[in-house]
Amino acid sequence: MTSETLALSRVAAISRLKSHFDQHKWSLRELFATDPRRAEKFSTGAAGIYLDYSKNHLREDTLELLLEYAEEQDLNRQISALLSGARVNNTEHRPALHTALRFQGQPQTEQERAVKDCRKQMKQFTESVHSHSWRGFSDKPIRHIVNIGIGGSDLGPRMAVEALKPWHKNSINVHFVANIDGADLSDTLAGIDAEETLFVIASKSFSTLETRENALSARRWVLSAGCEESQLAKHFVAVSSNITAAQDFGIAPENIFPMWDWIGGRYSLWSAIGLPIALACGYDAFAQLLQGANAMDQHFSQAPFSANLPVLMALTQFWYRQCWNTSSQAILPYAQRLSRFPAWLQQLDMESLGKGVDKDGQALGYPSGSAIWGSEGTNGQHSFLQLLHQGTDLIPADFIAVKEPTSELLEQHRWLQACCISQSQALLQGKSLHEARQELEEAGHTHREAHALAPHKVIPGNRSSNTLILERLDPFHLGSLLALYEHKVFVGGCLLGINPFDQWGVELGKQLSAKIHGAAEGKVPQDDWDSSTRSLIKKLL
Repeated sequence: MTSETLALSRVAAISRLKSHFDQHKWSLRELFATDPRRAEKFSTGAAGIYLDYSKNHLREDTLELLLEYAEEQDLNRQISALLSGARVNNTEHRPALHTALRFQGQPQTEQERAVKDCRKQMKQFTESVHSHSWRGFSDKPIRHIVNIGIGGSDLGPRMAVEALKPWHKNSINVHFVANIDGADLSDTLAGIDAEETLFVIASKSFSTLETRENALSARRWVLSAGCEESQLAKHFVAVSSNITAAQDFGIAPENIFPMWDWIGGRYSLWSAIGLPIALACGYDAFAQLLQGANAMDQHFSQAPFSANLPVLMALTQFWYRQCWNTSSQAILPYAQRLSRFPAWLQQLDMESLGKGVDKDGQALGYPSGSAIWGSEGTNGQHSFLQLLHQGTDLIPADFIAVKEPTSELLEQHRWLQACCISQSQALLQGKSLHEARQELEEAGHTHREAHALAPHKVIPGNRSSNTLILERLDPFHLGSLLALYEHKVFVGGCLLGINPFDQWGVELGKQLSAKIHGAAEGKVPQDDWDSSTRSLIKKLL
């Protein structure tokens, strides 16, 4: 099927979906009332994750239309192309083989053989740190790991380390530094001993501005503590494809872990970028993370679309974006240790789907990505969930729950689960004007008072959500959850006809910041810049 044919089918399919949308009254209450088996019909599970998507505005014929659209977009072929290593990143002429990073069994391809070698290197290094055979310049064992990276080199590992706290090694403290704001690094280094600190410099190019500047400052910090330049290699390792730059920095060749062009930054935590996870939790936990992701990979590649978790979630998001004019999605993990999951997903989803042209460079005639935001429950209930319940916009939400308690406080876990379920129920059910009046009168308000106050207590309801349940929050299930959302985003790109693996919009700001930094030193002419930029340079720089 040609790209032009696919583009025409996208426009036609969106038109059919909008016509379908216009033909029906979309009441979630009625959908449940007329079908007692709705929850059973609109739910599925795989790789330790249960998905209930019944609280979405989907009829059975809606789902049929969406599944037909997936077939029209040749989704099976596109999934096969992704998993087989075809150059699905067409603007950079690269494959996107992050699934090869979590292969199981014997390696079958050149990429898998390289991954196996990297895993061996990671395991040996991790064990040397944990056994205290790796020591600093003064012969003290390493007790602090500081990961210096940004974007995909920070968000994924940071989120996973937080999520897997019960697996942390008591002798190791893992810290993360990303921001070029010097306070990020200086606050992290305050109170830790340079003689016991090992830095992981995570940068594919070894030239990313924020990572470069933080690494240089960290290098000066270690030297100022009495370390000789010849001993720097005891305190720095790198994850990079720029071997020369890493060696020039002072890192020993054997302590440079590989990065490959076929891995995008936001898909890289499965590679040596995940070294902080192994250092924090042990290599076995990292291996289990890979196993969970691989289990979801197998489901994604084999399950029919009608029972395929990533496909169903992507189709639902597409339906709301195109026909309901939603512009954002809330991600609500009801697990404190998943507090950084929304931040990881923001990069994955918004950097992948925030595009304005299709794969052929033609302007899209329909909306693309959504704004992704959220935080852990129940904290969100006391801040922004008010907007979801009574605001004027429809904001689809993903609730993520963990079945097994994550602490010994069992009663609090039961309350946590009850809050998660009740919020999705409240979004669906709402509270009518009549119900609000009746509730107020039963509480002792006069008829007049109830009529005056009731409109303020009306909750529209009829608002959509998914609920995902993990059996437990452990490395395997975390890996499965992350891979689920990775594949969902890929499918979203296929449905939109865009390349989800490049991020050219990020590059412009980088280019301009270098010029503005130069302008502050009088190196770059500013005559053609807007007056606001020139004024801000004078005030700030």
